[in-house]
Amino acid sequence: MTLPSSFSAAFRSLSLTASKRAFSTTRPTQKLPKLPDYIPPYPYSPNYTYRQSNTGLYGGTTIQFGNKISQGRNEGKTRRFWKPNVRRKKIWSDALEDFLFIKVTRKALRTIRKAGGLDNYLLDDRPARIKELGVFGWKLRWQVMQTDKIQEQFRKERKRLGLPEPPTFEEWVKQKEAEIKTQVEEHTNIAELTKPTYNEKNY
Repeated sequence: MTLPSSFSAAFRSLSLTASKRAFSTTRPTQKLPKLPDYIPPYPYSPNYTYRQSNTGLYGGTTIQFGNKISQGRNEGKTRRFWKPNVRRKKIWSDALEDFLFIKVTRKALRTIRKAGGLDNYLLDDRPARIKELGVFGWKLRWQVMQTDKIQEQFRKERKRLGLPEPPTFEEWVKQKEAEIKTQVEEHTNIAELTKPTYNEKNY
């Protein structure tokens, strides 16, 4: 009995040998988050060794490495590691007036409670707190600062301290354009002054 050509071709394509597809149990490397252009750049670099911490409020905690000491007859040391205690929590933000589902460690959660809420934790301007926020906390801090409630607090604080009001975005753009124009004009004037004349070329 002869099989049709389609069946014979299908059976010929089957193979009992191992697949050539590459297989690995290693997880792919996580990409570093990038902030949008309208957000000021983060003053510190993101975490390259523990990239998962760039996606939540980890409070500066990373994976810790150490030894497991055996107390039995076979006394010795075994290398091991401890991961941070990370949970996804629903935290209320007074400025955003909404609950935020955030990946947060127990250490950062205790600090948030001591600070009096998520907004106070994010708006702390100490260098240690800014470094502890990470890229995710820096972006969340900018979102909180842009709300009307926080802007009103800043306005009252400037009035109390006697500070001038900051320029609007349109005024800031015009100011930057004027600065760039003056820099270009100064650069072109210097180039014209240093350009050799006809007599200097010949002699």
